[in-house]
Amino acid sequence: MKFHYSKKEDALHLRFNDAAIAESDEVREGIILDYDGRGKLVGLEVLDVAKRFPREFASAVAKQKLPFQFKVAA
Repeated sequence: MKFHYSKKEDALHLRFNDAAIAESDEVREGIILDYDGRGKLVGLEVLDVAKRFPREFASAVAKQKLPFQFKVAA
């Protein structure tokens, strides 16, 4: 799995394998799922990360302290 956060784009990209992306589907505003040619999920993109994740996440990414865990409020 590959993980990339672009501060400039404020986007988080997760790739589960190296398969080519054949189709993308925005399942919710700013949440995009990527699929290969057989319809298998190969990636996830989250836009506007600063608005969606706790401040501690950005700090951990900046300091390269990964993996990072946080609790989601119920």
